[in-house]
Amino acid sequence: MRALSEVHAVVPAGIDDPLLPSGGNTYDRRVLDGLRSLGWQASEHPVPGSWPRPDAAATARLAEVVAAVPTGSVLLVDGLVASAADTVLVPAADRIRLVVVVHLPLGAADPSAAAVEGAVLAVAAAVVTTSGWTRDVLLDAYGLAPAAVHVARPGVDRAPVAPRGPGGGRLICVGAVTALKGQADLLAALTLVEDLPWSCVLVGALTREPDVVDGLRRQLASAGLGDRAHLVGPRVGADLERTYAAADLLVLPSHVETYGMVVTEALARGIPVLATDVGGVREAFGPTGEELPGLLVPAASPEALAAALRSWLTDGALRDRLRRNALARRETLSSWSETTGHVSAVLERVGGR
Repeated sequence: MRALSEVHAVVPAGIDDPLLPSGGNTYDRRVLDGLRSLGWQASEHPVPGSWPRPDAAATARLAEVVAAVPTGSVLLVDGLVASAADTVLVPAADRIRLVVVVHLPLGAADPSAAAVEGAVLAVAAAVVTTSGWTRDVLLDAYGLAPAAVHVARPGVDRAPVAPRGPGGGRLICVGAVTALKGQADLLAALTLVEDLPWSCVLVGALTREPDVVDGLRRQLASAGLGDRAHLVGPRVGADLERTYAAADLLVLPSHVETYGMVVTEALARGIPVLATDVGGVREAFGPTGEELPGLLVPAASPEALAAALRSWLTDGALRDRLRRNALARRETLSSWSETTGHVSAVLERVGGR
């Protein structure tokens, strides 16, 4: 296949580490592999460091990588890196064609990061966002040219339909264990429905915020739920597939979520979703106006989560309806090839193709 062109991609080191799975890492990997399948020569440049809070050594390494990129080349940079790299990327934008992939607009949640993120995005030839919500946030925050900010929502792989359990009590929560992912809210909600039959598996990296993990373990012990809710760490591949296959409901209690890839991963298996109504989660649920394949509740409200869980666990007709809606949404989910096609089109325009 004829190569469209060459693209250099800067990503955080460890995007393929099975112990550190994340939506951003998965997105980067699937898009880069997809670009290669379309004929792009994609050169990856992993940069170590605690992005978006790098030390001097990490910034110096990034500067070396960027300096080695030939003048006139297209440079695709993960937003986790770009949002903290104004001193490197802003001067380089005069000689390279900078494209930034923004998974999470960090400046929206952290004003101290806004100046750096805004400076980088202002000099980018194009910005790719993973949801319409993120695009709107960036346009509002930084006054970027609308024509330069694009949406390439995450895709999802087709998967077998998960067999449903009789009472809907097999709950899963998938996401790195952090304060913003809201697992503490979920455990608090579960204590409010402990009179009902359920079990909950919390899947996700336990190393991002150890203090949060320790707090959740204490919370489980004090509530006496250690035999019903389990922090099992990260799962990928066949292990994650088995987890989904044994689930009746995905619970996503996040305080911030730009899209919610785990939402579409569950829906790809016909599993309904209980999620907080934040960020781009509604986009993952499906087009406005269609019956939702799950329930949406306010963020940071264990009481609202508990009320929704109680409805789910006690109302068989509700479970049937949401299951039908999830199966219908399964048929309309986008593929990763569509995601890659959107990104490829942006790169072609930036590269003058």
